[in-house]
Amino acid sequence: MKILAPFGPKIAKFKISKSIIKRMNDEVEKISKNKRLGKKYNYSKKLVGHVSKEIELSKNFIDKNLKKIISSSVKNFIKKTCGKNTSKVKIKNLWVVSQYSSEFNPVHYHNGHISGVGYLKLPKNFSIKKNKVYGSIDFINGNKMFLSESIHNHVPKVGDVILFPNYLMHTAYPFYSDGERRSFSFNIEIDHKIANVFSR
Repeated sequence: MKILAPFGPKIAKFKISKSIIKRMNDEVEKISKNKRLGKKYNYSKKLVGHVSKEIELSKNFIDKNLKKIISSSVKNFIKKTCGKNTSKVKIKNLWVVSQYSSEFNPVHYHNGHISGVGYLKLPKNFSIKKNKVYGSIDFINGNKMFLSESIHNHVPKVGDVILFPNYLMHTAYPFYSDGERRSFSFNIEIDHKIANVFSR
């Protein structure tokens, strides 16, 4: 795990395996092809994204395939940034975003304590060479000042996962090519005594 500190709030970046990516993509395809499941796991009304499809993954699937890697990564993130051990890592929710040409996520923040975004699929002709921001994600904090940046840009690669504090504003830019940019997001609760800096 690599800890990034482009500004005040810390960001962590790590990779998930090809087998986890395949299992997640297979689950999304299964839900998408089944009308009943598609309706049951439709998560669009609870989110701010201007995208056509957002699917919540079941607790059973998360516990079986993602809980261990997310939990250990969050614990590692907390230990490396705060020097503390959190005994609680509760996944509040986890959902998959299917983003197509011209769709986007406006600037927003999450709930919980730690949030994450990961990448499962990119269009075959996905390219941001002409315009750096196309299809990328920006993390935004404060104002740009001398020796202080306010924006950290990340260009997605399949398998990337980024952890960040829930309050850190971020936005996913549109892209303008055929195909799907598939990502997943989640929110985590950790020990309140660690997260609540005013309780010390």
